[in-house]
Amino acid sequence: MLRPRSGMQQWVAREQYTLRPSVPAVEYTDPFGNLCQRIVAPAGPFSIHTAADIQAADAADAMPGAPYVPAEQLPVETLPFLLPSRFCESDRFTEMAASLTQEQTPGWDQCQAIVNYIRQTLDYRPGTGQQIISAVEVNQRSMAVCRDMAHLGIALCRAISIPARMVVGYLQTLTPMDLHAWFEAYVGGRWYTFDPTQSNLDGARIAIAYGRDAADVAVYTQFGAPVELIGMQVSVEPLLHPPA
Repeated sequence: MLRPRSGMQQWVAREQYTLRPSVPAVEYTDPFGNLCQRIVAPAGPFSIHTAADIQAADAADAMPGAPYVPAEQLPVETLPFLLPSRFCESDRFTEMAASLTQEQTPGWDQCQAIVNYIRQTLDYRPGTGQQIISAVEVNQRSMAVCRDMAHLGIALCRAISIPARMVVGYLQTLTPMDLHAWFEAYVGGRWYTFDPTQSNLDGARIAIAYGRDAADVAVYTQFGAPVELIGMQVSVEPLLHPPA
């Protein structure tokens, strides 16, 4: 799952996708609208290289005061993002989420209060989270990676009936550079970006995949004999001129 799609917040102007050795690939769209490629990898060394020129905003939108949308008024496509999922056990956070957000205006401000809590209680440690853990487990620790912090934010938002979904992609200003995870919450009639790992929303973001949690947005999922990941390199550079 490595192909970004064009949408409201990004436009894919050019794209390259190379498999070495070359094998047939079948592309399909999953239930969350992500572009997926299905391949049978041959025995021996195998590599996937992707590159894209993408137009995106220099920062994600913020809208303090954006109102809470009652469940009966939510678009049907947002409803799956209200439910507990494998790594976001929102049913375990009902009291905690209510306590954290009780003094906030329902909606965007509640989501920001959740982000502030995560930043204050967890130390962001890139590269330390090899095993995927759930929001309940994250909340018992003192440090986490971006994926873990997103899981906790999603679970807390859903616990107060705000749809929340996980996003995996690229952040131009991320240091050290790698694939990145954050979450979006549906308030004020649209999805807004929230990122507990960053002090602000500056930097262009390129979304590759959306889902309920990390189980839905894996870069690759393998079946059959185990494979060894030899290496992965991620680079993001601003273009001097917008792609034509």
